[in-house]
Amino acid sequence: MSQSLLRTARLTLALGAVAVLTACVSAQMPPPSASPANVAKLQAASAAPSQLGSFKLAAGKPADMDTTLGGLRGSSVSPSSGTFSAQLRDELGAELKAAGLLDPASPIVIEGELTDSKVDAAIGTGTGRLAARFVVKRAGQKVFDKEVAAESSWESSFVGATAIPMAINQYGALYKALIGKLLDDADFRAAVKKG
Repeated sequence: MSQSLLRTARLTLALGAVAVLTACVSAQMPPPSASPANVAKLQAASAAPSQLGSFKLAAGKPADMDTTLGGLRGSSVSPSSGTFSAQLRDELGAELKAAGLLDPASPIVIEGELTDSKVDAAIGTGTGRLAARFVVKRAGQKVFDKEVAAESSWESSFVGATAIPMAINQYGALYKALIGKLLDDADFRAAVKKG
């Protein structure tokens, strides 16, 4: 075998190995669904029915933070709702609906601004963070305004075919974790309480 053919064969083998290790994928997040834990929190909080207002990217944040997610070794994940801020809105809506607390005519309006959205499928330890500023208005008066964040870290494989799906799943779970933290906030519970 000639030297050039040998080099070509080695390069092809090396590229094949890289493709297996990185396993580039393009995935879409699943449609929003309620979690039993968050529904139970809503019911335990004696929350009044609420409606959802505007959910958007916070001012000053890069526009692509609402539509793309880096840190996945060349792979990508897209929100099922078009933007990550809309994904958050729809996730919260699914929780409220499952608890029987979503009412488009309610005087209580929950709004949100996405302030952080990232994941890193690094070799060794993967990390993810999701944060949003939530505002609650009652009859037009602001009664709650706070940023809430959820973070996660996990053991991340050297093999991309294992690490990337794990990172995507961990990132998706941050939505329910973030809503859970919001529902645990005493000020939020007071803002949406019946009466």
